[in-house]
Amino acid sequence: GGLILFAIFSLVMDVFKIGYYSSFYSCLSAIKIIYPIVQAIFVIVQTYFLWVSAKDCIHVHLNVTRCGLMLTLTTNLAVWMSAVTDESVHKAHSKLKKNMTEEIFRWLLKVGMRSSSVEECNCNSQICQIFKNGYFWLYPFNIEYSLFASAMVYVMWKNVGRFIDHHSHHIQRLKFRLFRRTFFVGIMLGLIILVSGLGVLILYEVQVNSSTESRKKSQALTMYYIFNIVCLSLMSLVCIGGSVIYRFDKRDMDRHKNPTRTLDVALLMGAALGQYAISYYSIVAIVASTPRDTISALNLTYALLMIAQHTFQNVFIIEGLHRQPP
Repeated sequence: GGLILFAIFSLVMDVFKIGYYSSFYSCLSAIKIIYPIVQAIFVIVQTYFLWVSAKDCIHVHLNVTRCGLMLTLTTNLAVWMSAVTDESVHKAHSKLKKNMTEEIFRWLLKVGMRSSSVEECNCNSQICQIFKNGYFWLYPFNIEYSLFASAMVYVMWKNVGRFIDHHSHHIQRLKFRLFRRTFFVGIMLGLIILVSGLGVLILYEVQVNSSTESRKKSQALTMYYIFNIVCLSLMSLVCIGGSVIYRFDKRDMDRHKNPTRTLDVALLMGAALGQYAISYYSIVAIVASTPRDTISALNLTYALLMIAQHTFQNVFIIEGLHRQPP
């Protein structure tokens, strides 16, 4: 369900990109217009494939299947890197246009395109502006789709050739009645935080990008950091609580060598290194900068909590991976 949701927004983004690039196709290479078309086809085919085959444990043509799934996974990662790069370039161009005169920016725009008049290369019409702003705002959904699909393909790759003992599955009932119905509460709280996060992000982007008053920008930054600090604090407490619950569980730790679990742990720790590095450099920049105002204090708290949350979360997940089955 989540994959289809992100796939729909990704397809809308591809439609907007096609419309935007078609507005001045004479200035662009044909590959610029062909790429979103091919990407849309890839999204449709892959989403259908995952919808039909996500639960399959394949036991024929194992090497070919593993090769195909790994090729699909790396393709998703390549699409993810391309989307991140395009979004960064778009932001850089937006800031460049604000900080430079119109003549210099149009000259730089002309240098990066094929020989044609500058007027033809500019996005002047209203419909072109709608397409441009639309696909830019939909980039995060495309990025999440690629990561979502990569995770699902990776799980399918791990399940190739796997046998499941249907007799070993038992329903484990927790002793405390308090925890029997909390799964629904967790889903509702998660949805509330997700919707609230999208609302805060939209308000933040609108205030920072459209407002010229420094006071409104400061308020948007304060709102953004406070919301993230509250979320990270809750996530850290939940991960600590989960690790504490593990201590009351009578199951033993699985210490046997397991290549799949080792790979999971390595990928988990490797993915966290990027966020650790961002938080570390943020802390260094905040400590070295002056003056130290409220925004700096919130930013410092946010960076420290990000490190703490990833640490507690990784410990909780790794402990869960090493638990014996019920």
